[in-house]
Amino acid sequence: MAVVGLLHPGEMGAAVGACLRAAGHEVLWASEGRSPETALRAADAGLTDAGSVEALARRSDVILSICPPHAALDVAAASSGFDGLFVDANAVSPETARAVAARAESGGATPVDGGIVGPPPRRAGTTRLYLSGEAAGEAAALFEGSAVAAVVLSEEIGSASTLKMAYASWTKGTTALLLAARAVARAGGVEASLLEEWAASIPELPAESLSAAGSAATKGWRWVAEMEEIAATFGAAGLPDGFHLAAAEVFRRSPRDPSAPADEATLDRILDAVRAQTQPA
Repeated sequence: MAVVGLLHPGEMGAAVGACLRAAGHEVLWASEGRSPETALRAADAGLTDAGSVEALARRSDVILSICPPHAALDVAAASSGFDGLFVDANAVSPETARAVAARAESGGATPVDGGIVGPPPRRAGTTRLYLSGEAAGEAAALFEGSAVAAVVLSEEIGSASTLKMAYASWTKGTTALLLAARAVARAGGVEASLLEEWAASIPELPAESLSAAGSAATKGWRWVAEMEEIAATFGAAGLPDGFHLAAAEVFRRSPRDPSAPADEATLDRILDAVRAQTQPA
């Protein structure tokens, strides 16, 4: 069994950490500078507090980075000097994944690229961790018998991140597009007519737009950087990057409310915030 250092246990990270604990590993986290909410998640997941990132790195065989994408490089830099397996499982572009890997390698670690698809794992069959890099198989072995299905793609750093970017380009990109469609209909005074047409021809969209509003309020702040990473992935492949730069802007304008329900009131606040910055003076 391995000692795994988890940086940092948000909703997804804490759930993955609990899966590793259930598989028999000791899972550490670093409380220094973290919020009471993070401490509560870590305690609920059964994680052991190492105090600082430096102490965590000294005690760990593996470091698993699961953080907002804008922080991925900083987390790798904070782990400098760690010489074990460094698994970056963040929603970043292949280019960023390679930069993280280079930073981890420069400090003595062996890098693995990862991408998580699915919700925080509570039961088997819902969440997959795609892995790539020469040591991807070692990382996958950590999750044997757990609720996380670890899938090795290749020995190339960047493969797992490419798959994650392609997947999220649709799931989260269309969330932003759906909100933008309702916002432009509202701006033009035809939102009620659009909803009638949706009810007749695409009946799932009215409910999906409420769900999109709830996601934008509770998670949109974390998705801004992810959309920018997706845009960079598209651009590097010679594809238009504007889809997801626009999606990033929708999420950037969305008010942040971690307890917002997926209802009409939340939708109104999201659409008003998105539209307020586009109206003529």
